[in-house]
Amino acid sequence: MTAGTSHVTRELKVSPVTGTIGAELSGVDLAAELSDETVADIRAALLANRVVFFRDQTLDYERQVAFARRLGTLTLGHPTIQSPPDQPLMEEVDSAKGAPAADWHTDVTFLDQPVSFTCLRGVVIPDVGGDTVWANTVNAYSTLTPELRALADTMRVVHTNAPGDVRIDGGRSNPAWIESGKQFVSTIYRAEHPAVVVHPETGERALLLGGFAHRVVGFPGDLSRAIIRTLQDYVTRPENTVRWHWRVGDVAIWDNRSTQHCAVVDYGDAYRRCERVTVAGSMPVGVDGRASVALKGDASAFYAGTA
Repeated sequence: MTAGTSHVTRELKVSPVTGTIGAELSGVDLAAELSDETVADIRAALLANRVVFFRDQTLDYERQVAFARRLGTLTLGHPTIQSPPDQPLMEEVDSAKGAPAADWHTDVTFLDQPVSFTCLRGVVIPDVGGDTVWANTVNAYSTLTPELRALADTMRVVHTNAPGDVRIDGGRSNPAWIESGKQFVSTIYRAEHPAVVVHPETGERALLLGGFAHRVVGFPGDLSRAIIRTLQDYVTRPENTVRWHWRVGDVAIWDNRSTQHCAVVDYGDAYRRCERVTVAGSMPVGVDGRASVALKGDASAFYAGTA
């Protein structure tokens, strides 16, 4: 063991939450100086289970960034939404400041290089409600009928954050949420992705759809929406999901290349705050070897958020 690294190198315990997706990891303090072996164990559990959960962590912004950086190069907090002062790598997921992400999505797929991993920590959690649900997009692909799988393998889909093409969720009577919605569309992005991508680390095939998927290339609007809805239904089947009941100090880390997620807005007027850091991803590649393409918007500043 390298001097100065965590003593919990091989004490990581992996407890599956469902048989399809999600595991709780214990035996590790994410605020500690973890060894390369421990980080490799966490990464392996993350790739295998799609999303992993840690209870009773004591991270602040600096320690969250330090841990997330062990998984790869970091991005800015968000391509369009302003981060807190002096915390450029954070996105605030704050019920008093922005509309909740209450539709199914994979993070920032309106960019040509969506993030690879998201690290989210619970700061203020309502007494009741406020769960997050994740879905396994690899399993969704594997359960498609042969005919749908053959169609999906050849499809290209345009993703965007453009108003009118994507829903800014709920709560429009809240002035702060209206302002957040304006920030969200302050720069318009469009990207063309394969509907089926090959995971760059595992080689698995996964559906790349979600709430930013706008239209299928070469198909008219109504048919595009029908096809996307049909494939999306495979993603969000209950048996393909895991639901996490947050506590203060929890940390969830998920692989955006094999999941979608959705925040459940069932906590009324209660206050909920989580803080998010994201790891940069590579260009998605389809089963035919064709990569994603940026159609509108320059996200170079977002990708350069490594400070």
